[in-house]
Amino acid sequence: MQIHQLSRINTKSSQKKKRRVGRGGKRGGYSGKGQKGQKSRAGAKIKPQIREMILKFPKKRGVHFSPLKESPVIVKLESIVTHFPQGGIITPAKLEKAGLLLRMKSKQQLVKILGSMPLTQSYTIKNLLVSQKAKEAIEKAGGKIQK
Repeated sequence: MQIHQLSRINTKSSQKKKRRVGRGGKRGGYSGKGQKGQKSRAGAKIKPQIREMILKFPKKRGVHFSPLKESPVIVKLESIVTHFPQGGIITPAKLEKAGLLLRMKSKQQLVKILGSMPLTQSYTIKNLLVSQKAKEAIEKAGGKIQK
């Protein structure tokens, strides 16, 4: 007879009682989930924090895509009056020379004139977009808008 073959005399009372295992596994009362909290509950699926941060960023079309519609560069009617007080023909090249536009190497810029102030001189606007109120002010002073 060896030591592992020995048995206790009173087997029923001396054996350890089986502990009731928490539902979900044989890992004790809490089944390896700790005590309280969202992670210990049934169906606890917590999103990673980085995923929520990514979802808050604005969605764009991509890095290599240019905008579908380019917005024009805005030039106010007041700045045209201060740079060209004698009137005359206004073109994108003249606006660039006066320092109202920054030169772009690759493509021609769209330029729009905004504002509604009374004019004393007549201006001829060529190859520029003009707002409705600026158009009324220019035509009221005797100017023209050409495309």
